[in-house]
Amino acid sequence: MTTAGNTLTLDTTKGPVVIEMRPDLAPGHVAHIKRLVGEGFYDGIVFHRVIEGFMAQTGCPHGTGTGGSSYPDIKAEFNGEPHVRGTVSMARAASPDSANSQFFICFDDAGFLDRKYTVWGRVVSGMENVDKIKRGEPVREPDKIVKATLS
Repeated sequence: MTTAGNTLTLDTTKGPVVIEMRPDLAPGHVAHIKRLVGEGFYDGIVFHRVIEGFMAQTGCPHGTGTGGSSYPDIKAEFNGEPHVRGTVSMARAASPDSANSQFFICFDDAGFLDRKYTVWGRVVSGMENVDKIKRGEPVREPDKIVKATLS
């Protein structure tokens, strides 16, 4: 299903993580992520919230979970794709339409998130590197995205 331009590679401090983006599920979210990647937004951003058996979250420019990009928040695109190991989904505040730049990668099944958070991709390579990301809430000396690229 991978089409040109919908492969996102996160070169992390633990190694590469390749994500197949799914514009068929969440076209607005994928377009937003592509814009941010193209501007270098994710380069140097840390994994600020990493919970064993749950998920690794990144995308906050402050490294605290309190920030987003300079662009407006994105309207929710909840879909039927399940939150399972390797799922990539948008983080948000209480409002369904508050996703911006933060996203998370599931370590394990998290069905309680289904249809409440927008799934926009899945890890197709490098999940073993996601598993190595340092845990914490907040993380001390966190791992980070060195560079994010599209292909």
